[in-house]
Amino acid sequence: MSSAKQPIGVFDSGYGGLTILKEMVKTLPAYDYLYMGDNARAPYGPRSFDTVYQYTLQCVQWFFEQGCELVVLACNTASAKALRTIQQKDLAKIDPHKRVLGVIRPTTEVIGEYSRSGSVGILGTTGTVVSESYPIEIAKFFPSLKVYQEACPMWVPLVENHEYDKPGADYFIRQHLNRLFEQAPDIDTLLLACTHYPLLMDKIRAFAPAGTTILSQGNIVATSLKAYLERHPEMEQRCSKNGSRTFYTTDSVQDFNNHASLFFGEKLESKHLELL
Repeated sequence: MSSAKQPIGVFDSGYGGLTILKEMVKTLPAYDYLYMGDNARAPYGPRSFDTVYQYTLQCVQWFFEQGCELVVLACNTASAKALRTIQQKDLAKIDPHKRVLGVIRPTTEVIGEYSRSGSVGILGTTGTVVSESYPIEIAKFFPSLKVYQEACPMWVPLVENHEYDKPGADYFIRQHLNRLFEQAPDIDTLLLACTHYPLLMDKIRAFAPAGTTILSQGNIVATSLKAYLERHPEMEQRCSKNGSRTFYTTDSVQDFNNHASLFFGEKLESKHLELL
């Protein structure tokens, strides 16, 4: 890829990051975007910290090789298990002028503004919940906020197997919401801390207590990215603006294209990428 084209890289272990990209495109349509889903090695959620870090670093380096100056990890597990190490250890060696951002920090900066009771619930993958990334980051911005978590390991398979709007999903949605609210009945704000979960929004809303605020990350991350580029004009100027969107998957192109419209909201054509 020529130096003239420097897209914003958007990475996820699979399809979910497309819900983030969808909002980025809506908020910042002029930019070029390069999306890559590491579907061949998904899901990342159950994998060890070191494995997720190694996979994520390999993918970040690929984005840099394609001309990306800025990469967004549109994946909660990668953000939780790999982002800090890449930012603190690897970027200085690879290229100190490039940047890698995640989805956890933008969300934790604002979540407290939505809660009236001072109690919030985090719904995420096992990997994200075990990492404790959300309670740790939220404490930096809202130290008095009480944070409760619930791992929902069945929710991603429900989405990826097109069962997210079927009656069979009801049991698993209700089960995990009940467990979360048993921890603290006064929770009034839920964060969907997985990029797949917006597709379950209707059922989550149906089974959550009336009046509960439910936050998905797409709009929050897109708004944060816009503010970041405004604060860093030197980076903003290095990102090319031709309105292009390019998609890669490390697994089946046909499967990716069939699933992608669920998350991105429109049909797309992807290319296959072989990571060695």
